[in-house]
Amino acid sequence: MAIIDPDTIPPHHLHRFLLSAVAPRPIAFASTIDNLGKANLSPFSCFNVFGVNPSTLIFSPSRSGRSNELKDTYLNVKEVPEVVINMVTYSMVEQMNLASTEFPRGVNEFFKSGFTPVPSEKVKPFRVRESPVQIECKVRQVIETGTGAGAANLIICEVLLIHVADKMLDKSGMIDTRKLDLVGRMGADYYVRASGRALFTLAKPVSKESIGVDSLPESVRMSQVLSGNDLGRLGVLQLMPTAPEIEKYATSQAFRTLMTQHSGNINKFMEEAHKRAHALIARNEIHEALLLLMAANNLTVN
Repeated sequence: MAIIDPDTIPPHHLHRFLLSAVAPRPIAFASTIDNLGKANLSPFSCFNVFGVNPSTLIFSPSRSGRSNELKDTYLNVKEVPEVVINMVTYSMVEQMNLASTEFPRGVNEFFKSGFTPVPSEKVKPFRVRESPVQIECKVRQVIETGTGAGAANLIICEVLLIHVADKMLDKSGMIDTRKLDLVGRMGADYYVRASGRALFTLAKPVSKESIGVDSLPESVRMSQVLSGNDLGRLGVLQLMPTAPEIEKYATSQAFRTLMTQHSGNINKFMEEAHKRAHALIARNEIHEALLLLMAANNLTVN
């Protein structure tokens, strides 16, 4: 593996490595205002939610890596400690990209990029009408991490009000991720669209006891066919199959046919058994896949 020592490469190279590796990142399309009432709108991908009690969003308008200049967003929140964070969807990504231009201080990016400013209810900065989720915040704290080019300025925000377009809600009144069509930031000029086939679900094992990958036989853990994801899905099961269950499965027609097809060649049999288990896992038939794997393993140890 390549080894990158931050102390031995220029900051702009380190920046490229880190932003390519730590991705995708959500985008805070931050609307701020200065003490003269001039609006600013700029996207930042060093952004996330960090807690809800109290509600905590953090984004960073870092110092310029080229000139070391401070961003207008940072200067504005020092004057007026309020911000609206607008979420970015695919339908507005080109305009958002335009708003990231380093226009001179005082230029209104709402007008430059063609977005519609909407008055907020609890803060002075405007909301972006085109964004389906707009979060009004007060700034609780600003942490400057350094004074050199590329240094971060952490803007720690508290949520005061959230606006969500009705069409983005499901029947229970919660946000439907499938409808949002959000965009995330990758490294270099790459973005990712979080919609369609790019979305998938995983059942969280937080409230359940899982058997873990370490409970699986070595022949399964060291499989040349099963992937790490396959092992993870097996390991999240709550219970191992019982000996009677495995014995019953070993007498099934499907398993006996597999044995007959590869009688005398245990390696080929195990390979085919693992391929079939892989296919079962892909169809979400996890318990049956483990039964097959355990029955096949028993043949090698008996």
